[in-house]
Amino acid sequence: MERTRRPALYPRLVAALAATVLTAGGLVAAAQTARAADADIARNGGFESGLTGWSCTAGSGSVVTTPVHGGSGALKGTPAGNDNAKCSQTVTVQPDSAYTLSSWVRGGYVYLGASGTGTTDVSTWTQSASDWQKLTTSFRTGPGTTSVTIYTHGWYGTPAYYADDLTLVGPGGVPAQPPAVPTGLKADSVTSTSVALSWAPVTGATGYTVYRGGAKALDTGGTSATVTGLSPSTAYSFQVAATNAAGASALSPAVTATTSAPGGGGGGTDLPAHALVGYLHSSFANGSGYTRMADVPASWDVINLAFGEPTSVTSGDIRFSLCPAAECPNVESAAEFKAAIKAKQAAGKKVLISIGGANGQVQLSTTAARDTFVSSVSKIIDEYGLDGLDIDFEGHSLSLNTGDTDFRNPTTPVVVNLISAIKTLKARYGADFVLTMAPETFFVQLGYQYYGSGPWGGQDPRAGSYLPVIHALRDDLTLLHVQDYNSGPIMGLDNQYHSMGGADFHIAMTDMLLTGFPVAGDSTKVFPALRPDQVAIGLPASTQAGNGHTPPAEVNKALNCLTKKTDCGSYQTHGTWPALRGLMTWSINWDRFNQWEFSRNFDAYFG
Repeated sequence: MERTRRPALYPRLVAALAATVLTAGGLVAAAQTARAADADIARNGGFESGLTGWSCTAGSGSVVTTPVHGGSGALKGTPAGNDNAKCSQTVTVQPDSAYTLSSWVRGGYVYLGASGTGTTDVSTWTQSASDWQKLTTSFRTGPGTTSVTIYTHGWYGTPAYYADDLTLVGPGGVPAQPPAVPTGLKADSVTSTSVALSWAPVTGATGYTVYRGGAKALDTGGTSATVTGLSPSTAYSFQVAATNAAGASALSPAVTATTSAPGGGGGGTDLPAHALVGYLHSSFANGSGYTRMADVPASWDVINLAFGEPTSVTSGDIRFSLCPAAECPNVESAAEFKAAIKAKQAAGKKVLISIGGANGQVQLSTTAARDTFVSSVSKIIDEYGLDGLDIDFEGHSLSLNTGDTDFRNPTTPVVVNLISAIKTLKARYGADFVLTMAPETFFVQLGYQYYGSGPWGGQDPRAGSYLPVIHALRDDLTLLHVQDYNSGPIMGLDNQYHSMGGADFHIAMTDMLLTGFPVAGDSTKVFPALRPDQVAIGLPASTQAGNGHTPPAEVNKALNCLTKKTDCGSYQTHGTWPALRGLMTWSINWDRFNQWEFSRNFDAYFG
């Protein structure tokens, strides 16, 4: 949040993927003359039976009826973020035998290959094919090879590709056996709406299926998964089966996990069903003018005092004081300010200290800084009699160290220490402690495409860096109100980019929070959905307040879509959430400057 209006702050994400030089040796090999015993042993290579027999990463594959090369179906692969839309199957083969792999392809970059050959894995590719063209490569299996994986995929950031009539010609192998039953199934972490599971890998397995209460819950290619959409305070039974080309194993022994009680963030339960949140410029002035606490209208249910700021970036020592009289001639005295806070609280309002903002960089890189943060924030809360804390870390406050790739188990000190500090504050003040967060889209929804420095390094390490904080504190969180402004285009769950300023952006960004999403396209690392009562939409109150101002009519369209499934435009949400908590704005001061347009529209909409 800005003290003064600034140009849109959207850090440039550099996905430094080194240019790969593909050698031609062995990529397009002459087709071998098929022996009498040779046959096409690929399953459903014409995609006439949907995706049967195929496994596609992150839901990137689908079967279309046009364009097709032959028959009624063809594969469409859509790369997104760090996912190259790889679709594969494992085929039983004979050792020390020759095979020819072919497919008709078109569209963007398309790769065709085989791995696990036991000799030299092969692939071939085309940069662009406006019409169907045939890719062919061949290989010989090793002396002990009984199965190979054949695949096709696109390339990062390129358009969709198509594949059809894929064949693998050679001698068929001895039928494979289903894998063994998985062992070691356990529940690693539990929230009020999700359970994270893991188990030991099974030799020969190409995938796993998780069951909840005997019914299939999800498929995954890894040895961990998070089951979401659960009810609070409820016991669930989970099992897992290993799968390969021959079928599935029996189900593992069951493990039982009980979800935690609903959070509500300690204080969230006594907020109104639809709440209005606003930031009050209490420690500084800008073009909007100073607004005294006593003059804040009753429309505002949560008032965030902007800002508590550190004495230095890494000190953890947070200070807050009222705007100096020289800067704000109409500032009230400290006693008047505290009395006005008590009056707001008596009327059922919540008053929080907001830490950070655009100018208040906070990096809790040491445990000493963490402990200083806890003690200094507690001092502010106690001195002013506040209801809780708002985390508005921006800029370079949060970033992920190289190798910190799982939001469920963060290792970066600035992230781990922040989580610990907030949990300590929550424990100190108890169930009534209100916790809110106001990250920018770059730190949350961008995590659908990019997370930290990425698997190859070179990405902006701040990408998605709020996700581990939100996830670890989801049962303590009263409200998350992402700033849907000062943002570049962000990819939604429809794999399309959405731009700020209209209803579509707020619909797509909020749908991501209420649906959940795979982080960096990894289907084994799904950020679970938040409860609708934990989510508010963050907007600027006026055109002067920030880039991405949304006119009231567009705000109402977004609310209609998310709570009533009307006025949705082209974006299709994954649910309807009448319990969506409400709206947040930067700021109360700018809304006053703009003749209270934002708050009046909120009051009119929710009655």
